[in-house]
Amino acid sequence: MFEKRYLVLEDGSHYTGFKLGSDKLTRGEIVFNTAMTGYQETISDPSYTGQIITFTYPLIGNYGINRDDFESLTPSLNGVVVKEACTMPSNFRAQKSFDDVLKEYDIPGISGVDTRSITKKIRQHGVLKAAFVDDPSEIETTVTALKTAEFPRTEVPTVSTKTPYVSTGFDLHVVLVDFGKKQNIVRELNSRGCEVTVVPYNTSADAIIKMAPDGVMLSNGPGDPDDVTVALDMINGILGRIPFFGICLGHQLFALSQGAKSFKMKFGHRGANHPVKDLATGKIALTSQNHGYAIDADSVAETDLEITHIALNDGTVEGLKHRKLPAFSVQYHPEACPGPTDSNYLFDQFVEMMQQNKQKERVTHA
Repeated sequence: MFEKRYLVLEDGSHYTGFKLGSDKLTRGEIVFNTAMTGYQETISDPSYTGQIITFTYPLIGNYGINRDDFESLTPSLNGVVVKEACTMPSNFRAQKSFDDVLKEYDIPGISGVDTRSITKKIRQHGVLKAAFVDDPSEIETTVTALKTAEFPRTEVPTVSTKTPYVSTGFDLHVVLVDFGKKQNIVRELNSRGCEVTVVPYNTSADAIIKMAPDGVMLSNGPGDPDDVTVALDMINGILGRIPFFGICLGHQLFALSQGAKSFKMKFGHRGANHPVKDLATGKIALTSQNHGYAIDADSVAETDLEITHIALNDGTVEGLKHRKLPAFSVQYHPEACPGPTDSNYLFDQFVEMMQQNKQKERVTHA
């Protein structure tokens, strides 16, 4: 339980702590998450595929893990870094400890390190490559290897569903294109009576149209949107024909399909406490976020898109809508889990858009 483990960063620094989770030793991009709760949903969010998460909240695991709060069936992150890992959780829903679940899914971690120092380093230098080491004699060679390491850029194909499947509802029909979806997107749609057909990331516009949906959603997902350009033709094939809503990576791909550009952020937005301003109403919402790329605001001016929301912390683009077509997107996570539900109304907005479009079609065909 108190075996030594080392976290090595590409800048040559390393942190000494204790082994947590799997014996497997991995490498990945190290990022930080500022949420105070929701560690189960965080480690099972496919948007973290291939990354090592540093939790800034100092105690992780105190309320355990349960079977209901996973956002994906199989977590796909490459590791976790915590100040203190609770080994004896106390909660009536708890079924396993944080360490148990990390071992079950073969995810390595480290505890007992200065997560504040790591977070400050990432904020100063930007995201860094990192690795876990159990043998201190391997630290120097690991630093050298990290400096030239290239990680696979196939995150979306790895986590997207391979075959379509349906989550039943009784009213509107939504096709959810899965780039690495969180399960709570499906839950939110189902709770509003929507039947949801989840399809692979590379599904064509023709295939989606044949499903006769009332709306199309593009999910969140990991990685660089420029690595998923296969989706751009699909987006342009449905815009104007079917109401559209994009979340996170789906938001970025929506912007790229209309000619906007994306860029890699210095350290990204990851947490459950990010303030976002609605430019139409002036209202501020606290939002759940997880992204390392953003849309270039200047590039939006050359498109048919309009910026609807901005991040108050750094002024980056957080929401877009098409000026002429029933389509909008947000960079943050209105489905929350973890995080506040301030933006949950966006699902109602999408449902209303679908209903209005459906009524328009009835009138047209009458």
